[in-house]
Parts: sequence; C-alpha cells; structure tokens
Amino acid sequence: MTGDELRVVIADDHPVVRDGLSALLASIDSIEVAGVAATGSQAVQAAVLLRPDVLIMDIQMPELDGVAATGQIARAAPDVAVLMLTMFDDDDSVFAAMRAGARGYVLKGAQQAEIVRAIRAVAAGEAIFSPGIASRVLHLAAAPPQRDVPFQALTSRERDVLSLIAAGHRNSEIARQLSIAPKTVANHISAIFNKLQITGRSEAIVLARDAGLGRST
Repeated sequence: MTGDELRVVIADDHPVVRDGLSALLASIDSIEVAGVAATGSQAVQAAVLLRPDVLIMDIQMPELDGVAATGQIARAAPDVAVLMLTMFDDDDSVFAAMRAGARGYVLKGAQQAEIVRAIRAVAAGEAIFSPGIASRVLHLAAAPPQRDVPFQALTSRERDVLSLIAAGHRNSEIARQLSIAPKTVANHISAIFNKLQITGRSEAIVLARDAGLGRST
C-alpha cells in the first residue's frame, strides 16, 4: 500500500454488487478495499472503526437505510466521505442523501470509470453527481429556499406516512390511502423512526403533531 492509496468501504445489501465492486476496485492500483458492509448499521460501524477515506453506500439497506446511516456517519466520523451508489434517482432520495451529508451521488448504471472518478473526487473533498442528477441539484440550489417544511431529512412520501400516523391511522389504512402495500408502509415507518431517532409510534405522533402534521388529515 502506498501513501497515495485510497481506502474504501463498500456498503450494499446485495452480495453480487459488493463482490463486483470489490473486484473492480481491487484492480485499481491506487484504491484498497478496506472492508464491506451488508446493512446500514454495519456501514456506520465500519466508518467508525476502519476510518476509510470513502464509504460507498446504497440507499436501500436493511436495519438502517442508507440516508439514516449517512447521517450517523456524518456525526460520528465526519472525515469519512460518503458516496451514494444506488438505483434511486428520484429527487426525494437525492436531496435527502445530500442533507444527510453525502458528498456524491452516482447511479448504479454508471460506467466503471465514472465510479472510480467519483471515489477520487469525494475523497478530495469535491461534490460529484451523475450528469442527470447534477442538473437537478443545480436547479435546487438556484431555487428560492423552501420554508417551514418539517422533517426535511424525510422524503415526501415518508412525510405523508408520518402525517397519517399523526392522524391516528393504522398501517392498513395508510396503505389504502396511499395506494401502497402494507409492507411498504412498514418500511417507510422504519425509515422514519431511524431518521428521526425515535423508538415508537407514540413518540412519532407527538413529534408530528408538534410540527403541525396530521391535524387536518
């Protein structure tokens, strides 16, 4: 290992992705794969214990989703640059990741050279995005700031779910109102609890109602 070598941790819940990305990076002389993680919690632990230069993170992760894990890493290991590598290109996911502290956002369909370039860029303190995402980030930066939007770490759908929780609806009712599967509702609730660092539904209701959600639902 040379002094210029970048140490990278790969966090993805799919073994094929982890193995493929590990093989790719192992072929690059200036990059060392310092570890891998299969859950968001493992990613946070790896960031704290291994202190890599870059941690590559997927958004959809078990135990702790990638956005919540990124937020924890930003607080516990701020010197670790998080690069999101994911299939999700919707605005909610992109901006939630950026607010959580991610330094880059690249889609899994990117060319290998683009991924390697992104790793080097975030390690150097730059912000980098896939081309289509970059234009939307610039548009957001040029737009007037949003005011009075509660819980900005949440996606708009997660805020919808939280508002319905605050209104007293059960998961089955939330699923029906939002036309989504009950399991999807449960996944959203788990993400909400992680991002807001709360442990139960009653605490979520208090927070949401204090912020004005659920009162007219």
